[in-house]
Amino acid sequence: MELLQHVAFGFSVALEPANLLACFVGVFVGTLIGVLPGIGSVATMSLLLPVTFAMSPTASIIMMAGIYYGAMYGGSTTSILVNIPGEAASVVTCLDGYQMARQGRAGPALGIAAFGSFIAGTLAVAGIMLLAPPLARVALNFGPPEIFALLLIGFTMITHLASGSKLRAVAMALLGLVLGTVGLDPITATPRFTWQSVTLSDGIGLVPMIMGLFGIAEVLLNLEHGIKHEVFETRIRGLLPTRQDWKDSAAPIARGSVLGFGLGILPGIGSIIPTFISYALEKRVSKHPERFGTGTIEGVAGPEAANNAATGGAMIPLLTLGIAPNVVMAVLLGAFLIHGVQPGPLLIKEHPNIFWGVITSMYVGNLMLLILNLPLIGLWVQLLKVPYAILFPLILLFCVIGVYDVSGNVWDVVIMLVFGVVGYLMRKLHYEPAPLVLAFVLGRLAEESFRQSLLLSRGSLAILVERPLAGALLGTAAVIAVAPFVIGRLRSGLRALDAAEGA
Repeated sequence: MELLQHVAFGFSVALEPANLLACFVGVFVGTLIGVLPGIGSVATMSLLLPVTFAMSPTASIIMMAGIYYGAMYGGSTTSILVNIPGEAASVVTCLDGYQMARQGRAGPALGIAAFGSFIAGTLAVAGIMLLAPPLARVALNFGPPEIFALLLIGFTMITHLASGSKLRAVAMALLGLVLGTVGLDPITATPRFTWQSVTLSDGIGLVPMIMGLFGIAEVLLNLEHGIKHEVFETRIRGLLPTRQDWKDSAAPIARGSVLGFGLGILPGIGSIIPTFISYALEKRVSKHPERFGTGTIEGVAGPEAANNAATGGAMIPLLTLGIAPNVVMAVLLGAFLIHGVQPGPLLIKEHPNIFWGVITSMYVGNLMLLILNLPLIGLWVQLLKVPYAILFPLILLFCVIGVYDVSGNVWDVVIMLVFGVVGYLMRKLHYEPAPLVLAFVLGRLAEESFRQSLLLSRGSLAILVERPLAGALLGTAAVIAVAPFVIGRLRSGLRALDAAEGA
């Protein structure tokens, strides 16, 4: 009963005209920058932070949060239509979403992305309200050893991202690990593989890498193949998912929502890793894993639900503990502090209007996003009718603007072009970029958490198994890694036994 009273109070705050307008502006701007490749929610929130000075604390936090989860909605659009992730978290959507668009099913892909995002976002908000205090306490138990063990589980999913050779997927993962070491050592700050370059001292940027491997490489391939106008034509019908689409997507959306929300709470995980793990999980549990990468709707529904649920999960440590689990939450934490509000255990007691107003505004914002996105599906699908001779210069322009806007460094544009050529050669040689990107992201985090673990234990590896939670996660990673080989051997043995009995 008390919870219902808090929710009612929150809606009374969120539905105030000023706060409602702030929510609309936030989700609209978030969707727009999500659609535009490379700009990203961090850069946008940072640029708009001074605008919030003249706003009330509640309205400013509502607007900034709206930009964050609005960008997750919009990021799937260009992933599906032109194979360029609008947001880094939408990179996995390219794998099947773009193939659906090429098959004339851009509408259902965009539709299930919008509905899946709405469902996951709504469930995540309900999770914040019900589970914030206990889940935050669990997250506090995750130190460097637990984070490292969790990332190892992510590494076991890498081969499931590839639709082709597993050996080539491992090779790409190893390349991603090597690229992740470029920059300053996370502990000693010693330059590694920087070639005395200031740009490389900060490491290879994730956005230039993704834009190059997926965007520029796709443009080069399409130009080589001489794609004609009719490839990008589609009839505007069946824009909403069919009953069969919903049947195929219901379980992936549910699994993606739970997975994304749970991982989003943990520090340093962000919204990228949950999408990769969700995709790998769906491919693993599917009865037809060979369809992934060819345009299956499950490959869109699960990751899209995971990245939106992760945004909700990331709010829990910020609101209840005052801890920013990722870069976006760090910007949001700055917005709190600018207005003289300290998020943490006392936030509910000292500023209940902000706590409950922000949470309930996420319900309102998710509904706004659904209303905004569904009518615009037809407009996005119209992009497929644009002749490629006009479309590809626009794609290159958005890629260049997006990459340059993030850092203001022209050398990041050069890095993007280099990865574009690398991505083109990889496609020609049938190597897939997704394992490389996941290993690149995981590798950096894993090295940092592993080194921190050794510092805590004074060089002893025993810390990875002595701590119960870390040991349990390591055991899970080992089981996941070994299980396919054991199951394969058992199946081979059973087939041989059946053949012997048949003879």
